[in-house]
Amino acid sequence: MSFNLKDILTPFTAWSRVVKEPVTIKDPFTREAAPRYRGFHDNDVQLCIGCGSCEAICENQAIDLVPIEGVEGIETKSGDSGLRPSIDYGRCCWCALCVDICTTDSLRLTNAYTWVDTDPDNFIFTPGVTPKDWYEKEEGWRKPGHGYEFYSHERVHMEELHADERKDSFIEFVKGYSAEQAKKEADRCVACGICTATCPAHMGIPEYIKAVRDDDMEHGMKILYETNPLPEICGRICTHKCEDVCSVGFKNGSDPLSIRWLKRYIADQIPADVDKYKDMLGTGEIAKNDKKVAIIGSGPAGLSAAHYLALLGYNCTIFEKLPQAGGMMRYGIPSYRLPYDQIDKDVDYILSLGVDIKYNVNVGTDITLEQLSKDFDAVYAGTGLHLGRSTRIPGSEHENVYQSVDLLRNIVTGAPVPVEKKVVVIGGGNVAMDITRSMARLQMEKFGEVNVIATSLEDEEHMPADREEVVEAREEGCTIIPGYGPQEVVITDGKVTGLRVWKCLSIFDETGAFNPKFDEADERIFEGDMVIESIGQGMDLSYLSEEIKSKIEFGPRGRILVNEDWQAKGLPWLFIGGDIIEGPDVIHGIANGHRGAQSIDKFLNEGR
Repeated sequence: MSFNLKDILTPFTAWSRVVKEPVTIKDPFTREAAPRYRGFHDNDVQLCIGCGSCEAICENQAIDLVPIEGVEGIETKSGDSGLRPSIDYGRCCWCALCVDICTTDSLRLTNAYTWVDTDPDNFIFTPGVTPKDWYEKEEGWRKPGHGYEFYSHERVHMEELHADERKDSFIEFVKGYSAEQAKKEADRCVACGICTATCPAHMGIPEYIKAVRDDDMEHGMKILYETNPLPEICGRICTHKCEDVCSVGFKNGSDPLSIRWLKRYIADQIPADVDKYKDMLGTGEIAKNDKKVAIIGSGPAGLSAAHYLALLGYNCTIFEKLPQAGGMMRYGIPSYRLPYDQIDKDVDYILSLGVDIKYNVNVGTDITLEQLSKDFDAVYAGTGLHLGRSTRIPGSEHENVYQSVDLLRNIVTGAPVPVEKKVVVIGGGNVAMDITRSMARLQMEKFGEVNVIATSLEDEEHMPADREEVVEAREEGCTIIPGYGPQEVVITDGKVTGLRVWKCLSIFDETGAFNPKFDEADERIFEGDMVIESIGQGMDLSYLSEEIKSKIEFGPRGRILVNEDWQAKGLPWLFIGGDIIEGPDVIHGIANGHRGAQSIDKFLNEGR
């Protein structure tokens, strides 16, 4: 090693400071810190949702999420965990990463830096909940502006066919993410897990989104199948309540993560090959037992129950009254939203596990529920909501007034569907939008133009349909006029000519009961040659004999009451799930089926 002259002389330069007068801070407790100094924490507990992003990013484990129940003035909201960050200043290094990652911008560091206390336990506190005198200080460290973010506030746009390309066709119009788009969207996830807590099936959402980032689709599929055996279906039509509570969407101007589309992306990357599925998911060899389970209905609940029971070794037989599997997923959702080959992809894998489906069998007539109870060790009923509900307004009994569920089923089966030049749809939910958009397509095919009006009691802000459904319907030429209540189907010379409506002022009374109030002076007539009612669906429980009905209990709106193990009260061998218990939506049905399978397994193994 060699030294030059500079290396030798440099240490001596420190002697130049000997003659300088030292600086002494005589009273450090009154000295004001710099405006951007990173001092003690503050948290706006009303903005905070307890997502845990701050806890996850803290390398020193200085942050814990703690409950704040009973603290006056703090109101939790949908998607709020009810927890708030507690800081341990024995561990904190004031790096401010917790502030920088905060999805709601609720957390900050004030520039207060002095805190004298004789009790060390006091240095563990919950900002915004534990009273501190520095909360009023405006100075300190906040998340910097000017685009300084760990994640993008804008979701990656999902490409779709233009309305002019799709409005006369039932082909799928949502194109799906490319690999580049999916990874970019996945990068927005902060892995807080509030989505998992909100999902009825409690899917491992952060884990499968991480699989997208890692480009490991097989691992992503394994995560999906842990709690959801219908990923292709759910990746297209899930009601995605997880996105409503996504923490990155809580800040004004931010979009929630496209969780549903990322789920679809994973499922779309795996080809429809049951052997590959079995190899990937490790289900090639399943030891079967001697127990048999009958499942009524092949909707999401029935298929989910069959999947998990098959993995446990049970011999499952599904009894389906229609020609193909899927229930309302196939017979109530148009193919432009859910292509039938994607239903088949999910169903074929479940069948490959040894599940048998007997089609065109109507339980109650072709075989009784009592007979199933004798031939099988347990019965699971997930029959869904296949009956339409009528408004019962004057004129609703006319032959040109239809139920949306009947028409949607006819579209799938190829049965005749009446198509008139002017159509009025009553209803503001997703099914109402489905039939509105389907009739628009049929009008385009037959007449070359769209003339469909959809109306609902709810105003636009409170329509139960997904916002995207309403927007897309309008793009396709449909007219959506919310906030009006049907009063009469107008019939002239024996023919339907329109629907008389009044402006809806309120839907529920002060007790919360359904009791609409109208402004009769604000009356309109929507012209139409046919009217379609789409105000909800009802249960078809015709497979229950009078003897069975006498043994079980019913609750509000005719729902069958079940215990904590999803057994019908009074009949321990009969398990109930799906929309006739909870919902209606696919993800609730899937979750019901999974829990039902676990309960059946417990029931059939009691005493062993």
